[in-house]
Amino acid sequence: MDVEELLRRYQEGERDFKGVILIGCYLTEINLSGANLQRASLSEVDLSRANLVGADLTEASLIRANLTGANLTGANLSGANLFEAKLTGATLDGAELKMADLIDADFTAASLQGANLYGAYMIGTLLQGVIMPDGTIHS
Repeated sequence: MDVEELLRRYQEGERDFKGVILIGCYLTEINLSGANLQRASLSEVDLSRANLVGADLTEASLIRANLTGANLTGANLSGANLFEAKLTGATLDGAELKMADLIDADFTAASLQGANLYGAYMIGTLLQGVIMPDGTIHS
């Protein structure tokens, strides 16, 4: 499936895109709120300023993805691989990040209020200015 087909099907009301492969695609400012992207291959995808509110990204591969300024409020990223992903200024309020690979990811100035980070791998993760799950700001 290519980007045009994904957008067409989403606009027609389809939300199940489980396992879709869109490696390296340009999806800036895309609206995929509520989409099922479980186990999707989205490595090196540009999802900057994307609307992914309530999206299911369980076990998705987002290696080196650009999610700068993306809205992931209430999204499920449990078990997702966000190795070296850029989430600068992203909103992840209430997101599920259980057992996610956040190694070397950049969360600078992101909001994680109410997010669940249980068991997340956070070695080398950049958290400067992040609003943490408990509402505190990481300095």
